[in-house]
Amino acid sequence: MTADLTMPVVLLDAIIGMLAFGIAMSAIRLYLGPSLADRVVALDLIATLSVGMIAIYSVKTSMPVLLLVAIVLALIMFLGTIAFALYIQKGAPP
Repeated sequence: MTADLTMPVVLLDAIIGMLAFGIAMSAIRLYLGPSLADRVVALDLIATLSVGMIAIYSVKTSMPVLLLVAIVLALIMFLGTIAFALYIQKGAPP
């Protein structure tokens, strides 16, 4: 008896599609955001969804090295979020 592996692949493709849709919606918020804080949150969400997409793609293709890329992206994203928070707190230089 053979295992039916088509359902997990279809499920992973659906998850990647939903993450791509989330990135598209966040890009719209990034473009339309009325305040800098809205844009920072949208950019952070795009980066987070990108990490999720890389992780799902890593599982789908059985390439665990991509998980290291996702971890590095998450660390850089965290530092970027901290930098944006400090920038918003102190204000733009004159």
